[in-house]
Amino acid sequence: MRKPVIAGNWKLFKTKNEALALIEELAPLVSGVSNVEIVVAPVFTVLPTLPAALAGTGISLAAQDVFWEEEGAFTGEVSPRMLLDAGASHVIIGHSERRQYFGETEETVNKKVKAALKGALVPIMCIGETLEAREAGDTFKVLERQLRGGLEGLTATQFAPVIIAYEPVWAIGTGKVASDDQAQEAHAFIRSVIAEMFGKPAAEKVRILYGGSVKPENAKGLMSRPDIDGALVGGASLKGSSFASIVRYGE
Repeated sequence: MRKPVIAGNWKLFKTKNEALALIEELAPLVSGVSNVEIVVAPVFTVLPTLPAALAGTGISLAAQDVFWEEEGAFTGEVSPRMLLDAGASHVIIGHSERRQYFGETEETVNKKVKAALKGALVPIMCIGETLEAREAGDTFKVLERQLRGGLEGLTATQFAPVIIAYEPVWAIGTGKVASDDQAQEAHAFIRSVIAEMFGKPAAEKVRILYGGSVKPENAKGLMSRPDIDGALVGGASLKGSSFASIVRYGE
């Protein structure tokens, strides 16, 4: 059985005090949840503030990006070692907003995934097609290119900790959600590519999250599908009550 992961990507929201207030609201609402792995991803500046507040809550801390070098003349970047030092255990890599606005490519995603794994961070590697690609019938082609590019050069053993997040770009922040069937179809395809790359046991173990306008109202339907192992939640993770409802989707 794959343990579901519900991860909240806070994007460019929440100062230190706002983040602490959110955790104070969220923690009691998810107290006692043991069948779901819970992760929150604040901005870099907030990371060191949260470990004390998260202690004993069962909530893990993720960063929203990482650089592939340990140190050096790379102004504005943050290394895996620095993220660990700040209290993070996970890191989001290759989010569509990074690809769209900041020049992220399969090559840079691949470097970051390898660096995160080397630095003992759990990568949450994001993939997903645009509306144009879906309408052109290229969804699977795009997903396979992003998967193979982002995971190139890894062995099955190295790949084992990686979490994949499928986020159709046309559903992120738009209010549009892939139907349960559309999401399941994409997740099943992703799992089949992972089986080709790393073998069937790896494919059966990898957790594949769905992201794209996930809300309390649609979480249960999505999570009922056999190849959907959790959610990468955006806007709905910015309120403790809505995020907790998603975490407790099965209740």
